[in-house]
Amino acid sequence: MSSRPDDHRPVRERPGWTTSRWLATGTTAALMVLLILGSFGAWALVHATAVNQRLVDRWSPALISSVRMEAALVNQETGIRGYGLTGDEEFLAPYRTGLTQQETAAADLRDLTAGDGRATADLRQVLATAEAWHGSVARPVAAAPDPTVLAQERAENGWAQFDAVRTALRDQQAHIAAERDGARTDLTHVRTVRNTIFVIIAAVVLALMALAFAGLRLGVQRPLDRLRADVREVASGNYTHTLVPTGPADIRILASDVDAMRRRLAEDLALKDQARDVLDAQTMELRRSNEELEQFAYVASHDLQEPLRKVASFCQLLERRYAEQLDDRARQYISFAVDGANRMQNLINDLLTFSRVGRLHTDERDVDLTGVVRRTVGDLDVAVQQTGATVTYGELPTVHGQPTQLGLVLQNLISNAIKFRAPGTTPAIHIAARRIPHPAHQGSEEGGRPFWEISVTDNGIGIAPEYVERVFVIFQRLHTRESYEGNGIGLALCKKIVEHHGGSITVDTTHTAGTRFVLTLPGAAHDDGSAGPADA
Repeated sequence: MSSRPDDHRPVRERPGWTTSRWLATGTTAALMVLLILGSFGAWALVHATAVNQRLVDRWSPALISSVRMEAALVNQETGIRGYGLTGDEEFLAPYRTGLTQQETAAADLRDLTAGDGRATADLRQVLATAEAWHGSVARPVAAAPDPTVLAQERAENGWAQFDAVRTALRDQQAHIAAERDGARTDLTHVRTVRNTIFVIIAAVVLALMALAFAGLRLGVQRPLDRLRADVREVASGNYTHTLVPTGPADIRILASDVDAMRRRLAEDLALKDQARDVLDAQTMELRRSNEELEQFAYVASHDLQEPLRKVASFCQLLERRYAEQLDDRARQYISFAVDGANRMQNLINDLLTFSRVGRLHTDERDVDLTGVVRRTVGDLDVAVQQTGATVTYGELPTVHGQPTQLGLVLQNLISNAIKFRAPGTTPAIHIAARRIPHPAHQGSEEGGRPFWEISVTDNGIGIAPEYVERVFVIFQRLHTRESYEGNGIGLALCKKIVEHHGGSITVDTTHTAGTRFVLTLPGAAHDDGSAGPADA
């Protein structure tokens, strides 16, 4: 099933506003609104503070100072009048105290009314009328040795001048009171405006919070909820369910990407279904082929060997019955026929043994190689005694495999070492083992177990480096049958068995004094690789 390279690209929609852009814009707009309202609120606070200061720090103290000035002038007039009537200087004490109080109140009023033309003019008018009364009445009477006469003379003029002072003070106090009342009215108005602005700010903040919640709910949460529901629908196994992009641009892009992934998964699953169908068909074909192989094995082990046995038997009967009538050439031909039939039987048996590797004897378990080697040497006792061979081995490990097949491997290697001995040399065979954590042929450990390297070394005729691969090919022989008997299947059988166990078998080309076969086998299931036998 072919597809264009861009078949699985997400479908990109027209660009739109992403979630971050919506949030940035909304946050900016909210901040601008809050900034404007905050500016009004700050203006209201500043204005209220200014009006409050005008009321509390200026006009109220100014009115108080004006009243104090009035009291000081009244005290002065009372003292001068009493002194003018009695001539008692004790009455001058209120006059002198009043002068000091007048000066203090005047100084305070100057400071408090500075910058206000009307208040300054009122103060100037009060001081001018007061000074006129002081010049014509107060100071002359206070300085006269007999104040009674002078006081009587100037009494009427003094009353008129002091009334002018009172009038100026009333005008001043009226103007100051008017300013104070105006400031109080302004303060009340400003407080109302301030409270209104802060109420509006609170309402706007609540409205913005409501809008933010609604916007996130409608623009983000709902699209995400829908996308989540679609993803769960796909995850439940409905790979035909289409994801519909909604919401901001980034959520739509995410939905498109997820939908593209869904389509890719759906296509991959369709391909896997097709591959599984093909695999099932191949499995059925392999099962049928195995059944045919079993039938062939049965035929080979029974039907094919029976005619061979008959050929060999009747040839031998023919030789015994007509022995006197046969010449040497005829006997040789009969011998060739019997030998060929026997070799044909051996070949069939070897082929059956080779084909049964991995199909029979599947009882894999932990196998003690020391016991396997001991039994194998016992089975080869006749050949060992005839050749005087010595088979040595140290403590061998426990490996995981099939005892019968592993015994067949060791039997082939030991028997080959005995068979392919150098002329005039007594065979010497040594079997050793060492732990290897990482097999070279796999690059990793099988099932977490360590591997063992088993070496079988002899002092035989050896194998030339150019033949180290050929010796493992079935029916490949390096020598004639007249030199060494056999069918050339033993090492091929060893290779198939070892590889079936997950290991490998090679010829160590660095060993020149004979032959050394090196095979790797997985360790026992309970072997943690912490210790192992020494190399014997």
